Amino acid sequence: MLKSSEDTIAGRDDALMARLAMRDSDAFRYVIAHHAQAAHRIAWRMLGEATEAEDVVQEALLKLWQQADKWIAGGQGIAPWLARVTTNLCIDRIRRIRPVTGVDLPERIDETPGAHASLNDERIRAVTHEALLDLPERQRAAIVLTYYEDLPNSHAAEALEMKIKAFESLLLRARKALRGKLSERGLLGWEAER
Repeated sequence: MLKSSEDTIAGRDDALMARLAMRDSDAFRYVIAHHAQAAHRIAWRMLGEATEAEDVVQEALLKLWQQADKWIAGGQGIAPWLARVTTNLCIDRIRRIRPVTGVDLPERIDETPGAHASLNDERIRAVTHEALLDLPERQRAAIVLTYYEDLPNSHAAEALEMKIKAFESLLLRARKALRGKLSERGLLGWEAER
């Protein structure tokens, strides 16, 4: 009987984690080579700064190394675990750097061209990323995990330690909020008001 690819990945990840628990540096290099880039994408999209993203990825990988002996075999694997830890570390950083004041911060001047202006793809990506960074951290995480990392809702919900229905509700609110932010920046017209 053939095993599904998920069973094979889970078995490989369990074997890798057993080697990490024995402090096998070759296994750790393999994990870094195969998982660090995805973790960095999540962190960069959540934080918007490359150096902060690198710090988060290093911290997440260090946690994986330190907690290897606590790994429970048969779980979803290294990639979902690393996505969850990376996301949580990003949320922690966002909460730490959020300004705490008694007054509302002034809105930034909208520097985007009008809706009728022709925007190139790079500008659209930059404005979309800026709008994404304006979302609350859990909404931002839902968008990043679902649309940028292509995680199924069940895996994204697990990464955020949520039940699937609660995650889907969060994702719905996040999409609506992102549409609003994009509309404010002139990237969406009347359809964003729906």
